[in-house]
Amino acid sequence: MNKLALAGALAIASVLAMPAANARTEQTGEEKLAKLLKGREAGEPVNCISLSQSRNSTVIDKTAIVYRVGGTLYVNRPKNAEQLDDDDILVTRTSGSQLCRLDAVQLHDRYAGNMWNGFVGLEEFVPYRKVAKAN
Repeated sequence: MNKLALAGALAIASVLAMPAANARTEQTGEEKLAKLLKGREAGEPVNCISLSQSRNSTVIDKTAIVYRVGGTLYVNRPKNAEQLDDDDILVTRTSGSQLCRLDAVQLHDRYAGNMWNGFVGLEEFVPYRKVAKAN
Protein backbone atom coordinates (compact mmCIF):
# COMPACT_ATOMS: atom_id res chain seq x y z
CA MET A 1 0.00 0.00 0.00
CA ASN A 2 1.45 3.36 -0.97
CA LYS A 3 1.72 6.31 1.44
CA LEU A 4 -1.24 8.18 -0.09
CA ALA A 5 -3.54 5.16 0.17
CA LEU A 6 -2.39 4.50 3.73
CA ALA A 7 -3.05 8.13 4.73
CA GLY A 8 -6.53 7.94 3.17
CA ALA A 9 -7.31 4.68 5.00
CA LEU A 10 -6.15 6.18 8.31
CA ALA A 11 -8.28 9.30 7.76
CA ILE A 12 -11.37 7.20 7.04
CA ALA A 13 -10.73 5.02 10.08
CA SER A 14 -10.40 8.06 12.36
CA VAL A 15 -13.66 9.54 11.04
CA LEU A 16 -15.46 6.25 11.58
CA ALA A 17 -14.11 5.98 15.14
CA MET A 18 -15.28 9.48 16.14
CA PRO A 19 -18.95 8.56 16.78
CA ALA A 20 -17.86 5.70 19.04
CA ALA A 21 -15.58 8.01 21.02
CA ASN A 22 -18.34 10.62 21.34
CA ALA A 23 -20.81 7.96 22.47
CA ARG A 24 -18.54 7.04 25.36
CA THR A 25 -18.27 10.65 26.58
CA GLU A 26 -21.93 11.57 26.01
CA GLN A 27 -23.85 11.54 29.30
CA THR A 28 -27.34 10.11 29.59
CA GLY A 29 -30.16 12.31 30.85
CA GLU A 30 -30.06 10.54 34.21
CA GLU A 31 -26.31 11.18 34.52
CA LYS A 32 -26.76 14.88 33.68
CA LEU A 33 -29.56 15.17 36.23
CA ALA A 34 -27.50 13.41 38.93
CA LYS A 35 -24.62 15.82 38.31
CA LEU A 36 -26.96 18.82 38.58
CA LEU A 37 -28.44 17.50 41.84
CA LYS A 38 -25.14 16.49 43.46
CA GLY A 39 -25.00 17.66 47.09
CA ARG A 40 -28.78 18.02 47.32
CA GLU A 41 -31.46 15.86 48.84
CA ALA A 42 -35.05 15.35 47.76
CA GLY A 43 -37.95 16.75 49.75
CA GLU A 44 -41.67 15.99 49.66
CA PRO A 45 -43.19 16.46 46.18
CA VAL A 46 -45.48 19.46 45.64
CA ASN A 47 -48.22 19.99 43.07
CA CYS A 48 -47.33 23.58 42.13
CA ILE A 49 -44.46 26.06 42.08
CA SER A 50 -44.54 29.85 41.78
CA LEU A 51 -43.69 31.06 38.29
CA SER A 52 -42.90 34.57 39.51
CA GLN A 53 -40.16 33.20 41.78
CA SER A 54 -38.76 30.74 39.24
CA ARG A 55 -35.44 32.09 37.92
CA ASN A 56 -34.87 29.68 35.06
CA SER A 57 -35.51 26.19 33.78
CA THR A 58 -33.23 23.52 32.40
CA VAL A 59 -34.34 20.75 30.06
CA ILE A 60 -32.59 17.43 30.58
CA ASP A 61 -32.94 15.38 27.38
CA LYS A 62 -35.62 12.71 27.57
CA THR A 63 -35.60 12.91 31.38
CA ALA A 64 -36.86 16.01 33.23
CA ILE A 65 -37.34 19.75 33.47
CA VAL A 66 -35.54 21.43 36.37
CA TYR A 67 -36.91 24.74 37.69
CA ARG A 68 -34.78 26.94 39.97
CA VAL A 69 -36.76 28.77 42.67
CA GLY A 70 -34.36 30.57 44.99
CA GLY A 71 -31.80 28.00 46.15
CA THR A 72 -34.14 25.07 45.51
CA LEU A 73 -34.21 22.98 42.35
CA TYR A 74 -37.62 21.51 41.50
CA VAL A 75 -37.46 18.45 39.27
CA ASN A 76 -40.45 17.56 37.14
CA ARG A 77 -40.45 14.23 35.31
CA PRO A 78 -43.27 14.37 32.76
CA LYS A 79 -44.86 11.04 31.85
CA ASN A 80 -43.89 11.61 28.24
CA ALA A 81 -40.36 12.87 29.05
CA GLU A 82 -39.01 11.12 25.95
CA GLN A 83 -40.31 14.19 24.07
CA LEU A 84 -37.87 16.50 25.92
CA ASP A 85 -34.94 17.88 23.96
CA ASP A 86 -32.50 20.43 25.38
CA ASP A 87 -32.65 22.29 22.05
CA ASP A 88 -36.35 23.03 22.60
CA ILE A 89 -37.83 26.21 24.02
CA LEU A 90 -40.52 25.66 26.66
CA VAL A 91 -43.75 27.58 26.14
CA THR A 92 -46.00 27.56 29.18
CA ARG A 93 -49.50 29.02 29.37
CA THR A 94 -51.07 29.18 32.80
CA SER A 95 -54.24 30.73 34.10
CA GLY A 96 -52.57 31.94 37.30
CA SER A 97 -49.17 32.66 38.79
CA GLN A 98 -48.32 29.01 39.42
CA LEU A 99 -47.09 26.14 37.32
CA CYS A 100 -48.87 22.99 38.42
CA ARG A 101 -49.10 19.27 37.98
CA LEU A 102 -51.22 18.44 34.91
CA ASP A 103 -50.26 21.71 33.16
CA ALA A 104 -49.01 21.19 29.61
CA VAL A 105 -45.76 22.69 28.32
CA GLN A 106 -45.37 23.13 24.57
CA LEU A 107 -42.01 22.38 23.01
CA HIS A 108 -40.75 24.59 20.19
CA ASP A 109 -37.60 23.91 18.19
CA ARG A 110 -35.00 26.58 19.03
CA TYR A 111 -33.49 26.52 15.53
CA ALA A 112 -36.56 26.08 13.33
CA GLY A 113 -38.31 29.31 14.30
CA ASN A 114 -41.82 28.71 15.53
CA MET A 115 -41.88 25.00 14.71
CA TRP A 116 -43.87 23.08 17.31
CA ASN A 117 -42.23 19.83 18.51
CA GLY A 118 -44.97 18.54 20.77
CA PHE A 119 -45.75 18.93 24.45
CA VAL A 120 -45.20 17.34 27.83
CA GLY A 121 -47.69 16.99 30.67
CA LEU A 122 -46.22 17.99 34.02
CA GLU A 123 -46.24 15.74 37.07
CA GLU A 124 -45.38 16.55 40.68
CA PHE A 125 -42.40 18.81 41.40
CA VAL A 126 -39.76 17.26 43.65
CA PRO A 127 -37.74 19.90 45.54
CA TYR A 128 -33.99 19.34 45.97
CA ARG A 129 -32.23 21.46 48.58
CA LYS A 130 -28.54 21.62 49.43
CA VAL A 131 -27.52 19.30 52.21
CA ALA A 132 -26.33 21.17 55.32
CA LYS A 133 -22.64 20.59 55.92
CA ALA A 134 -21.69 18.99 59.24
CA ASN A 135 -19.27 21.00 61.40
